[in-house]
Amino acid sequence: MNVTLTLVLGVAIFLLLLAVFLWPAKRRQDPVKSLNRNPAPLREEFAEEFTFPAPADEETPKLRPEMPEIPWHYGVDRLVLMVRDPNWIFAYWEITATKQEEFSQHYGPNAWSSSRPVLRVYDVTGVNYFNGTNANDFMDISINDYADSWHVEVGRPNSSFCVDLGRIFPDGRFVTLLRSNIVHTPSLSVSNLFDEEWMWIEGVYKTITRLHMGSSPLIKEELAQGIGIVPLGISSPGFTENR
Repeated sequence: MNVTLTLVLGVAIFLLLLAVFLWPAKRRQDPVKSLNRNPAPLREEFAEEFTFPAPADEETPKLRPEMPEIPWHYGVDRLVLMVRDPNWIFAYWEITATKQEEFSQHYGPNAWSSSRPVLRVYDVTGVNYFNGTNANDFMDISINDYADSWHVEVGRPNSSFCVDLGRIFPDGRFVTLLRSNIVHTPSLSVSNLFDEEWMWIEGVYKTITRLHMGSSPLIKEELAQGIGIVPLGISSPGFTENR
């Protein structure tokens, strides 16, 4: 009985000592299990962008200055007439709001809307002073309120023209808003006018050309001017030998 009790007490003491020694080891966690149980957040790392340093002597490119835009309107009442060829002329114009208000104040608030725009083309060939009533004849060209230029076929070479921009009322009254300059169309034929200063006499030419082949053209011209053959200030004109 005593032997059995002693054995039981010995086993109990052994188990107690074993528990005392194993308890600290149980409290220590496995580092692998602890990492898997509460993983630490991963930090993202970025490599810095590599840039090539600019040479010290390299200049910064200069920006070109912006060119100013050509305005569509200048705020000036004007009508300009130009010659395109012997049969055509070209007109462009600008009417300001002030001119329209003056027209409405003078002829009534509905005058602008009740009238229509017209280009009146005058033939003033041979007229010394054109006053609007002494033209040889004229023709009217209907345009619209949005037009600011017009090509006009006159079909009259070697003639003078003037243009009025105005408005016609239903009763036929024509009111001039703007008047252009006078232009002259060129002729279709070759001009029969010759500059006498460029006409050479055959004998004079032969006299000048007697100089030897090595003579400078400037020397020939100087000699000709010295004897009064070639007018001073005219440089080496061409010629045509008459036979």
